[in-house]
Order: sequence, then C-alpha cells, then structure tokens
Amino acid sequence: MSAQGPVTIAVIDYHKGNLRSMERGLADAGAEVVITDDPAVIRTADGLVLPGVGAFADASAAMRQMGQVDAVREQVARGIPFLGVCLGLQLAFDWGDEGCAPGERAEGLGLVAGGCRRLPSEVDGVRFKVPHVGWNDACLTEAGAASPLFAGIPDHTYFYFTHSYVAVPDDPACVLATTEHSERFTSAFGTGRVYGTQFHPEKSSTWGLALLKNYVGIVATAREERA
Repeated sequence: MSAQGPVTIAVIDYHKGNLRSMERGLADAGAEVVITDDPAVIRTADGLVLPGVGAFADASAAMRQMGQVDAVREQVARGIPFLGVCLGLQLAFDWGDEGCAPGERAEGLGLVAGGCRRLPSEVDGVRFKVPHVGWNDACLTEAGAASPLFAGIPDHTYFYFTHSYVAVPDDPACVLATTEHSERFTSAFGTGRVYGTQFHPEKSSTWGLALLKNYVGIVATAREERA
C-alpha cells in the first residue's frame, strides 16, 4: 500500500443481513474496513462497497430512509470508487422491479443508466432453476480484459453466484463480463470508477480475493490522485 497507509473502505449496511464475509475479504485484500449505516462515515471513506442482501425495493427504501443514497451519490461525484456486489450491483442502476407490485419500479442509486429484471426460468421450452445458485464462469468483454478490476484474472474464471435478478445496462460498452444461465447476462460492469459484480467475490476463493485486491488498488490510486 502507499505511504499514506491502507485505504479505508466503507461497507454499507442497510440492515438486511450479515456483512462479515465481505469485511474479511476486503481486510485480506489489504484495506481498513468499516461496516457502517452512517452517511457521515460513508462521506469520509476512500472507497465504498455495497453488498447484496435482500430485495431491491426494500434495500433502496432503507438506504433512502437512512440518508445513504445521497451520501453515495456525493462520493461517486467526487470520484470515490464504488463496488456493488450482487444486489449492490443492481442497486447502482436507475431502477429495479424486485419486491414491487406488477408494473411498478423502485428507484435505484442512478449511478449507471439501465434497470434490473428477473432472470427467465423458461426459454424455448427449456426450464432453468431460478435463483441461479452456484459457480459459473465470467466471460470477459474487451473492456473487461482491459479493466483494472480484472487485472491478472483469466477469462472464463469461475465465481460464485446466487441471484434471481440481473441488470440490463443502457450502454453495453460498460459491460466488463457476461455469464450464461437461462440467458447471457451482465455479470460485471464498470464505468468511470463505478463497478459492480453480480457474483460474490468474497465467496469466490482465490480469484475472488484477487478481484477484491484489484478493487483496493483502484481505491488507493484514486486516493493518490486526490492528494
């Protein structure tokens, strides 16, 4: 790490589940980690991680009620790196319909244009298990192969997934990796210093830790540029 010491990464807690595996993964990757629901703490962190727990509508409502949405948006506008994981990836988008009445949508963070919808459970008469749970490969796009988030990580590396919904970016240029289950979906994206993975790097063994180390490096570089 730089002469400034380890970067501080806020793992955002919206009161929907256990965040300790993410805390351990980031600590193993060399970061100083704080789990917080406090917008003031979010505003002081060098980097942000939004884990994935619960349903889109409930999570976005909780974040808004606690004042976290504005804090995250302000930090991203300042150039503070952001990593959304699983539901956290989905919340980075404009909208999602998980947990909503038919025809309704919940507002996301709006960090990247697009929305989120359920994976199909049947395609051309073939049925698929949804949720999609287990190990699957991430096929890197040209942008993904060049991204610092995937530096040193081979194409078609397997990561651990557990999800029923997927993000559909408006701009396909931000897609870093795709994965196939009942359809080919976005399994990682990056735009500026805003990143997301549909898979769980903190549960994905060696290569998951490699990705978290890459993210910690991105946060350190951003801090040095601000100094």
